[in-house]
Amino acid sequence: MPLNEKLEVSDNTRLTAALPTIRKIASQGAVILMSHLGRPKNKEEKFSLKHVVPELSKLLGEDILFIDDCIGDKVKEEVNGLKNGDILLLENLRYYPEEKKGDKDFAKQLANLADVYVNDAFGTAHRAHASTTVIAQFFPNDKMFGYLIENELKNLQKVLKNHEKPFTAILGGAKVSSKITVIEKMLDKVDNLIITGGMTYTFIKAQGGKIGNSLVEDDYIETATELINKAKSKGVNLVLPVDSLNADKFAEDANTEITPADEIKDGWMGLDIGPETVKLFSKIINNSKTILWNGPAGVFEMDKFAEGTIKIAEALAEATKKGTFTLVGGGDSVAAIKKYHLEDKVSYVSTGGGAMLEFLEGKDLPGIAAIKK
Repeated sequence: MPLNEKLEVSDNTRLTAALPTIRKIASQGAVILMSHLGRPKNKEEKFSLKHVVPELSKLLGEDILFIDDCIGDKVKEEVNGLKNGDILLLENLRYYPEEKKGDKDFAKQLANLADVYVNDAFGTAHRAHASTTVIAQFFPNDKMFGYLIENELKNLQKVLKNHEKPFTAILGGAKVSSKITVIEKMLDKVDNLIITGGMTYTFIKAQGGKIGNSLVEDDYIETATELINKAKSKGVNLVLPVDSLNADKFAEDANTEITPADEIKDGWMGLDIGPETVKLFSKIINNSKTILWNGPAGVFEMDKFAEGTIKIAEALAEATKKGTFTLVGGGDSVAAIKKYHLEDKVSYVSTGGGAMLEFLEGKDLPGIAAIKK
């Protein structure tokens, strides 16, 4: 979860999502919480989980205990002194390289602290780390999911397997390369596939359009052409932006102009969708019964290029009100929906970025498989 420059939790979504599981366990015994924060190279203080203690204590309405390690005698001693209802947060597991390596001995030391293993971290379910996957083998009969993972799986299954039609997927973000497998999987399921964000311009260039200095992956132009043809052959309505808000530089104070999406002048770059595209996308959203949104429509971090993303978010909120099932996932889409205070106006906001994409790609997530085995 993100911390601000004062090292305070600036977005408590993931903490809030874990509360029901923590409360349930605390009502029946002592809780030992373990987690990751950031990607520490050494034991940098800014990645210490002690920074999470004030926010978590506030949310739970009680003091929680913290220890500045996660294995060793000091930790064992602290654990042995826990009483029912106590909650102890261990130090960042990634302070030990063994965590990322999936080291069996490290996993065993963690396992020895407890009677039961509960995985409630969907955001890291796609990583075969010691605490998310390897540890489960030490709890052959006492391993389980928490409520957050249960919710994630239920809602993702609803999109993938039990969706009402028409089903629309909106895939945005910068790169085609990171979304190819998802696009291919979605072509077997959706009625409409909306492509937006930076990866738009690789598709437009593949169709012979002029994209100026817009973001493009030249190595994937052929792939984009294949995906367009695949969508046609499967009867899927693949929709690209029809107009583009362009800038003469990548900055908030850039000069801007709107042109057809395939007529961007040299030296200019597309940084958001234009008003005609907003109308087109909104109409499709309005006529859908199930919608998956992953990836923004433009550089929404700059207010000048946020309009398209805001309009998609608002259209989703409107559709949800009418009974459409809407699922939003992926770091940037979730950040956008929260920035505009619409997270309560959609059906479900996924806490997993990479994990959600891999699930949609049909991959077995190691953290899920370890519990189900």
